[in-house]
Amino acid sequence: MKTILNYIGGEFTKPKGNSYLDVYDPSNAQVYAKVPDSDEADMQAAIAAAEKAFPSWSATSLEERHEFLMRISKRVEKDLEELALAESMDNGKPLKLARTVDIPRVASNFRFFATALMQFSSESHEMNGQAINYTLRRPLGVVGCISPWNLPLYLFSWKIAPALAMGNTVVAKPSEVTPMTAFLLAKICDEVGLPKGVLNIVHGQGTKTAAVLSTHKAVKAVSFTGSTKVGVDIATKAAPLFKKLSLEMGGKNPNIIFADCDYNKMLQTTLRSSFANQGQICLCGSRIYIEKSIYEKFKTDFVQKTKALRIGHPSEEDSDLGAIVSKPHFDKIMGHIKLAEQEGGRILCGGKPVHPDGNTDGWYIAPTIIEGLVSGCITNQEEIFGPVVTLTPFEGEQEALDLANNSDYGLSATIWTQNLGRAHRVARDLEAGIVWVNTWLLRDLRTPFGGMKNSGVGREGGLEALRFFTEPKNVCIDYSKT
Repeated sequence: MKTILNYIGGEFTKPKGNSYLDVYDPSNAQVYAKVPDSDEADMQAAIAAAEKAFPSWSATSLEERHEFLMRISKRVEKDLEELALAESMDNGKPLKLARTVDIPRVASNFRFFATALMQFSSESHEMNGQAINYTLRRPLGVVGCISPWNLPLYLFSWKIAPALAMGNTVVAKPSEVTPMTAFLLAKICDEVGLPKGVLNIVHGQGTKTAAVLSTHKAVKAVSFTGSTKVGVDIATKAAPLFKKLSLEMGGKNPNIIFADCDYNKMLQTTLRSSFANQGQICLCGSRIYIEKSIYEKFKTDFVQKTKALRIGHPSEEDSDLGAIVSKPHFDKIMGHIKLAEQEGGRILCGGKPVHPDGNTDGWYIAPTIIEGLVSGCITNQEEIFGPVVTLTPFEGEQEALDLANNSDYGLSATIWTQNLGRAHRVARDLEAGIVWVNTWLLRDLRTPFGGMKNSGVGREGGLEALRFFTEPKNVCIDYSKT
């Protein structure tokens, strides 16, 4: 039995209340670790440590901060296999996915922001030869970073790397469902000599820990990725204190397939965009809209390929899908599938729990395809966040747009067409923060990331992240003759 500890002020500490939560291995439903069930006292200690560390950390040179982030990146690459194994066991995702996507991206996050820091510049504006304005950008102070369970270290590092790069000190709260890799990252930061208190990691339930970040006056900004419901709660508490907020929340993303698409490429990518990480990626295309002339062909081919996917133990190299992250989330997904049937949906494949290799334990669900649902039904409106997609035919560009935009969410969308004019028109009119054309999840870390409507507020990534974690100040100097 492994015991995870908080990382506060450069020390690995037990929770002040000496209370712990169980951490489950989704592949077998067994408890394999204990994580602190921290409370406000632990969070207060972390914030105090971050406040103490801020003056010296913010005064370090760009080169020093660059070097620390690069050291972390290199250690992540060195420890890739250990981190990938921990991520797979914690989350239930296939080990090959953690090994080839999640952990390499963690190293890239630290490396990217270490490099971006050295290239970041501010603006200046001359006024008719008599004055000049320039912008100073200063670190905010203590910032809070709250990350989810679906891409645990991937998204955790996506937040803390730019915050640290810009000279802030961080109090971070990873998901209590998948805490192991954040704990391992704390060990890496400690071993590479990151100054005490610069990064503090507090584990536990959000209601007792993360909520403190929304209300504590010393915390100047909160970066959150998670459900819309929790995002609303954070905004409600933080807004009266005028904290900076970056909220990346849910998605109910449309995948629009026109008849003139590159069919084979589209089919293979749609399989991935539907079921990667068991559908537990906020960018998965869960509403698939297919032009009517190819609907039946697509349905037949897509169902056939989906049935061929292998659900297996995350450690097995040929597993395409692993386990669902937790029993509550497993029950939620199965509840949505039952609701879809009640709403008149026809299940074309999947829809049931799976017991790979005769394993009766663990939380596995067969990838599920549903057709016959109207656009406004609950199944097509609420985020399921699992291996479940719906199929709907459309006729013409406008109907495709109307169906795609009929959602309270607006995170991402995918368009499949060889018509360049149509690609530009539809991308322009889609209500989504990210639009992929003839691809999916192709990410350039320099670009802004975030959504519209209930999918969030603000943007992360590239210069947007560096700007978010700084306070701009305009300086105007009059150099005219008197």
